[in-house]
Amino acid sequence: MALSEDSFPTLSTDRLRLREPTADDCQGWHELLSIPEVTRFSNWPDAPKKPQAERSLKWMCTALSKGKGCAWIMEESVSGRLIGAIRFNSINRHARVAEIGYELHPSSWGKGLMSEAARAIVRCGFEDFSLNRIEAWTLPGNVGSDRVLEKAGFRYEGTLRQKAWFKGAFHDFRMFGCLADER
Repeated sequence: MALSEDSFPTLSTDRLRLREPTADDCQGWHELLSIPEVTRFSNWPDAPKKPQAERSLKWMCTALSKGKGCAWIMEESVSGRLIGAIRFNSINRHARVAEIGYELHPSSWGKGLMSEAARAIVRCGFEDFSLNRIEAWTLPGNVGSDRVLEKAGFRYEGTLRQKAWFKGAFHDFRMFGCLADER
């Protein structure tokens, strides 16, 4: 990884600031995850308890320093309001591959903000983390997330049937990938 684990990559776009998570984000993070529409198409439990949100935020705060991933809190540039999060959920340094995940408050849906954030971390992944591949999955029916990924330069690569078990059922994963030399 080219980026020093001591220097967090704060990113800015036209409308967003992607910054390092802190313990002060816990309330806003828990509130975001408590919105059923936010967790509907994810492996997050429906209405996660506050300790679950705290554990995930703690992971987000330490992921980069532990070399496990990198997480950003998404804020509106003008208001500074927390509207979501986007992450490299995992980074495989040897293979130079990362997987992304994200959540966005429904009041911000349909405005291109998540695509804007995804493009920013994809650029950071390729330029600062020296990644070769970034991948993501969506669940069938999540056309909004499919569009986010396509706008950020990802290609649909196929469906992994019954890839995971959560929320009491097996789920297919629609896999998307983006390669450094395709940018």
